[in-house]
Amino acid sequence: MVFSSITFIFYFLPLFFLVYYLSDSRYKNAVILLGSIFFYAWGAPLFIFVILATTFLDYQLVGLMHRSHHRSSRTILFIASLALNLGLLFYFKYSNFFIHNLNKVFSGIGIESVTWAEVVLPIGISFYTFESITYVTDVYRRIHKPLTSFAHYQLYIILFPKLIAGPIIRYHDFAPQLTDHITHETVDNKLLGLQRFFWGLGKKVLIANVLGNAADQIFDLPLVELSTTYAWLGAVSYTFQIYFDFSGYSDMAIGLGLMMGFRFPENFNNPYTALSIADFWRRWHITLGAWMRQYLYIPLGGNRVDNAWRLYFNLWLVFLASGLWHGAAWGFIIWGAYHGFFLVVERLFLGRWLQRAGKAAVLYTFTVVVVGWVFFRLEYLHLSLQYLHHMFSWQPFSTLRWQPDSQFWTILILATLFSFIVLFRPGHRLHNIVYTTSRSVAMHVCMTMVAMLLCILSVASITNSSFNPFIYFRF
Repeated sequence: MVFSSITFIFYFLPLFFLVYYLSDSRYKNAVILLGSIFFYAWGAPLFIFVILATTFLDYQLVGLMHRSHHRSSRTILFIASLALNLGLLFYFKYSNFFIHNLNKVFSGIGIESVTWAEVVLPIGISFYTFESITYVTDVYRRIHKPLTSFAHYQLYIILFPKLIAGPIIRYHDFAPQLTDHITHETVDNKLLGLQRFFWGLGKKVLIANVLGNAADQIFDLPLVELSTTYAWLGAVSYTFQIYFDFSGYSDMAIGLGLMMGFRFPENFNNPYTALSIADFWRRWHITLGAWMRQYLYIPLGGNRVDNAWRLYFNLWLVFLASGLWHGAAWGFIIWGAYHGFFLVVERLFLGRWLQRAGKAAVLYTFTVVVVGWVFFRLEYLHLSLQYLHHMFSWQPFSTLRWQPDSQFWTILILATLFSFIVLFRPGHRLHNIVYTTSRSVAMHVCMTMVAMLLCILSVASITNSSFNPFIYFRF
């Protein structure tokens, strides 16, 4: 069940909030937990038992670890919890990739291939695995005490607005909200949450879907029919699709959480206006960057290493891991290594030049990001290089299989405008109005009317089109 489906908007959402708001405060967490279990089971009826079982085992392991007074026992239980979470992630997400590449090696040296039944990937496993790791790590480091209620731990992991595609919320940031979110369940927050949800729905349905449909058709063209113009149109369309798709989902998740009194961290901050790749990663998928920094980069030594090359290696390794986190394909790994390379280059010398360039550096960053998305979109390196060859060498041939229409051009212009509008003072003011957390009654009325209009347009678009994917659901 995706947020942009008729089932979710007209059936699950009204019924859930009707029961939730009518429930006594003592039972609201139970309503959220049951609703979250139903939400996940709707799309993955078998895997819901996997997530329920692993949360139970994890909760018990962490409880034992916290109660242990021996450092060695704590460490063993900590490693056991990490092995449980990472082992499941590897099995479900990476085993097919590992066996497939192993069989390629075996085939090359004349060894019989390994027979293997393809493993189905549970939706959202990367997100809830990372949150499980934050729980055990924060308790192990004594940053926060473990939860005393298993139901609260399940709710932290399986809370449906963030379950499938984040934001990734660190345990020590979220733990207090499990008991105090009801006090933030105000009329203002309910309205802000509703407006934010429909704003995200509009970004996803009205922009990402249109550009995603175009990107799919262009990337599916035979390379012999791909002109340079079309190659760039495909890459730019995908660049805007993945941003409005994922940031739209994050908006909807933040809005749903706010309607229940939860405060989720922001996940995007106008990333295409970044002045460097380092700046881009401070603005793109912010919660993943924060997780990687706290739970991988800092344990590797962070900026405190003695050798500059060790620092560069740590940076590159973190982004290699980030690429692998996104998916079990070489394209994701290359994309992570590609971004890591530019981060290192900026640390070495390029960052000083970009500082002198001012806002003109946006052109550099956006171009690097667009090229990077080609590696992300295509599974194999040779396909990415062939596509990039068409982007950077003049190919005049154009195909009649797909032609951009007025809707495509209109949405592409709007996507460009919304992505870069904060570079200008009026656009920055408009952005602050949309995302402010404090509104007058008149502003609430105005923004609610805009939200309802976006809802109507989005629902009309959903009913008239079968193209409605969420890119990050497969991660």
